[in-house]
Amino acid sequence: MGVEITLKADGTEHRIAVDPRTTLLDALREHLGIYSPKKGCDHGQCGACTILLDGVRVNSCLALAAAHDGAEIITAEGLTADGELHPMQRSFIEHDALQCGYCTPGQVVSAVGMLAEAEAGWPSHVTRDVSAGEMPLTDEEIRERMSGNLCRCGAYANILPAIRGAADGGGLR
Repeated sequence: MGVEITLKADGTEHRIAVDPRTTLLDALREHLGIYSPKKGCDHGQCGACTILLDGVRVNSCLALAAAHDGAEIITAEGLTADGELHPMQRSFIEHDALQCGYCTPGQVVSAVGMLAEAEAGWPSHVTRDVSAGEMPLTDEEIRERMSGNLCRCGAYANILPAIRGAADGGGLR
Protein backbone atom coordinates (compact mmCIF):
# COMPACT_ATOMS: atom_id res chain seq x y z
CA MET A 1 0.00 0.00 0.00
CA GLY A 2 1.53 3.27 -1.12
CA VAL A 3 0.98 6.94 -0.38
CA GLU A 4 0.88 9.37 -3.32
CA ILE A 5 3.08 12.41 -2.73
CA THR A 6 4.52 15.26 -4.74
CA LEU A 7 8.11 16.36 -4.26
CA LYS A 8 9.80 19.22 -6.06
CA ALA A 9 13.36 17.97 -6.19
CA ASP A 10 16.09 20.10 -7.72
CA GLY A 11 13.54 22.19 -9.59
CA THR A 12 11.49 19.32 -11.04
CA GLU A 13 8.13 18.28 -9.66
CA HIS A 14 7.61 14.54 -9.21
CA ARG A 15 4.46 12.62 -8.28
CA ILE A 16 5.39 9.28 -6.72
CA ALA A 17 3.85 6.50 -4.66
CA VAL A 18 5.87 5.53 -1.60
CA ASP A 19 5.49 3.19 1.32
CA PRO A 20 4.56 5.37 4.35
CA ARG A 21 7.84 4.29 5.99
CA THR A 22 10.02 5.54 3.10
CA THR A 23 12.55 8.20 4.05
CA LEU A 24 13.24 11.21 1.87
CA LEU A 25 16.70 9.76 1.28
CA ASP A 26 15.27 6.54 -0.12
CA ALA A 27 12.59 8.39 -2.11
CA LEU A 28 15.26 10.58 -3.73
CA ARG A 29 17.65 7.74 -4.50
CA GLU A 30 15.29 4.85 -5.29
CA HIS A 31 12.29 6.64 -6.80
CA LEU A 32 13.78 9.76 -8.37
CA GLY A 33 17.31 8.67 -9.28
CA ILE A 34 18.95 11.53 -7.40
CA TYR A 35 22.10 10.03 -5.97
CA SER A 36 24.05 12.92 -4.46
CA PRO A 37 22.54 12.46 -0.96
CA LYS A 38 24.40 9.43 0.36
CA LYS A 39 23.32 6.77 2.81
CA GLY A 40 26.13 6.90 5.34
CA CYS A 41 24.97 5.92 8.80
CA ASP A 42 21.20 5.91 8.13
CA HIS A 43 20.79 7.24 11.70
CA GLY A 44 21.21 11.01 11.26
CA GLN A 45 24.71 11.04 12.69
CA CYS A 46 27.01 11.62 9.70
CA GLY A 47 25.34 14.23 7.46
CA ALA A 48 26.13 12.45 4.17
CA CYS A 49 22.43 12.63 3.29
CA THR A 50 22.02 16.38 3.98
CA ILE A 51 19.52 18.17 1.76
CA LEU A 52 17.78 21.53 1.87
CA LEU A 53 14.12 20.86 2.67
CA ASP A 54 12.07 23.99 2.09
CA GLY A 55 15.33 25.90 2.54
CA VAL A 56 16.40 24.24 5.80
CA ARG A 57 19.21 21.71 6.28
CA VAL A 58 17.83 18.25 7.01
CA ASN A 59 19.28 14.76 7.35
CA SER A 60 17.09 13.10 4.73
CA CYS A 61 17.56 9.67 6.30
CA LEU A 62 15.50 10.85 9.28
CA ALA A 63 12.61 12.50 7.40
CA LEU A 64 9.66 10.47 6.15
CA ALA A 65 8.76 11.29 2.57
CA ALA A 66 5.03 11.05 3.24
CA ALA A 67 5.33 13.79 5.87
CA HIS A 68 6.74 16.19 3.30
CA ASP A 69 4.19 16.06 0.50
CA GLY A 70 4.62 19.23 -1.57
CA ALA A 71 8.06 20.01 -0.18
CA GLU A 72 10.82 21.65 -2.17
CA ILE A 73 14.12 19.79 -1.98
CA ILE A 74 17.55 20.91 -3.11
CA THR A 75 20.41 18.42 -3.29
CA ALA A 76 24.02 18.94 -4.34
CA GLU A 77 22.92 18.14 -7.89
CA GLY A 78 20.33 20.91 -7.72
CA LEU A 79 22.81 23.58 -6.64
CA THR A 80 24.13 23.89 -10.18
CA ALA A 81 22.45 26.45 -12.42
CA ASP A 82 22.57 26.37 -16.21
CA GLY A 83 25.45 23.90 -16.09
CA GLU A 84 27.51 26.16 -13.82
CA LEU A 85 28.73 24.94 -10.47
CA HIS A 86 27.47 26.71 -7.36
CA PRO A 87 30.14 28.95 -5.74
CA MET A 88 30.36 26.49 -2.81
CA GLN A 89 30.96 23.58 -5.19
CA ARG A 90 33.67 25.57 -6.98
CA SER A 91 35.29 26.50 -3.69
CA PHE A 92 35.38 22.87 -2.53
CA ILE A 93 37.20 21.98 -5.76
CA GLU A 94 39.56 24.97 -5.60
CA HIS A 95 40.48 24.21 -1.98
CA ASP A 96 40.78 20.44 -2.55
CA ALA A 97 38.22 19.97 0.24
CA LEU A 98 37.56 16.32 -0.46
CA GLN A 99 39.35 13.02 -0.50
CA CYS A 100 37.14 10.01 -1.22
CA GLY A 101 34.22 12.38 -1.91
CA TYR A 102 31.52 10.32 -0.22
CA CYS A 103 30.59 13.04 2.27
CA THR A 104 31.18 15.94 -0.13
CA PRO A 105 27.61 16.41 -1.45
CA GLY A 106 26.27 16.55 2.12
CA GLN A 107 29.11 18.86 3.20
CA VAL A 108 28.44 21.25 0.30
CA VAL A 109 24.66 21.36 0.83
CA SER A 110 25.13 21.77 4.57
CA ALA A 111 27.61 24.62 4.03
CA VAL A 112 25.16 26.43 1.74
CA GLY A 113 22.37 25.99 4.30
CA MET A 114 24.64 26.97 7.16
CA LEU A 115 25.61 30.24 5.48
CA ALA A 116 21.94 31.05 4.90
CA GLU A 117 21.22 30.37 8.60
CA ALA A 118 24.08 32.64 9.68
CA GLU A 119 22.92 35.32 7.23
CA ALA A 120 19.42 35.10 8.75
CA GLY A 121 20.89 35.66 12.22
CA TRP A 122 20.35 32.17 13.60
CA PRO A 123 22.76 31.72 16.51
CA SER A 124 24.76 28.57 17.14
CA HIS A 125 25.98 27.10 20.43
CA VAL A 126 29.17 29.17 20.18
CA THR A 127 27.63 32.48 19.12
CA ARG A 128 29.05 35.04 21.53
CA ASP A 129 26.32 37.72 21.32
CA VAL A 130 22.93 36.37 20.25
CA SER A 131 21.38 39.84 20.45
CA ALA A 132 23.82 41.34 17.93
CA GLY A 133 21.63 40.42 14.96
CA GLU A 134 24.59 39.71 12.70
CA MET A 135 26.56 36.52 13.19
CA PRO A 136 30.29 36.98 12.57
CA LEU A 137 31.39 33.89 10.69
CA THR A 138 34.45 32.92 12.70
CA ASP A 139 36.26 29.63 12.20
CA GLU A 140 34.74 28.51 15.51
CA GLU A 141 31.24 29.34 14.19
CA ILE A 142 31.83 27.44 10.95
CA ARG A 143 33.17 24.39 12.79
CA GLU A 144 30.22 24.35 15.20
CA ARG A 145 27.63 24.86 12.49
CA MET A 146 29.17 22.10 10.33
CA SER A 147 29.64 19.66 13.22
CA GLY A 148 26.78 17.46 11.98
CA ASN A 149 28.70 16.58 8.81
CA LEU A 150 31.47 14.06 9.31
CA CYS A 151 34.35 13.23 6.98
CA ARG A 152 35.93 9.83 7.54
CA CYS A 153 38.98 10.87 5.49
CA GLY A 154 39.64 13.94 7.63
CA ALA A 155 39.46 16.63 4.93
CA TYR A 156 38.42 19.19 7.54
CA ALA A 157 41.65 21.18 7.12
CA ASN A 158 40.51 22.08 3.59
CA ILE A 159 36.74 22.10 4.17
CA LEU A 160 36.94 25.11 6.49
CA PRO A 161 38.93 27.25 3.98
CA ALA A 162 36.57 26.13 1.19
CA ILE A 163 33.54 27.35 3.13
CA ARG A 164 35.31 30.55 4.08
CA GLY A 165 36.41 31.06 0.47
CA ALA A 166 32.87 30.67 -0.82
CA ALA A 167 31.45 32.91 1.90
CA ASP A 168 34.06 35.64 1.52
CA GLY A 169 34.73 35.59 -2.20
CA GLY A 170 31.94 33.59 -3.76
CA GLY A 171 29.16 36.12 -3.37
CA LEU A 172 27.35 34.02 -0.78
CA ARG A 173 27.35 36.50 2.10
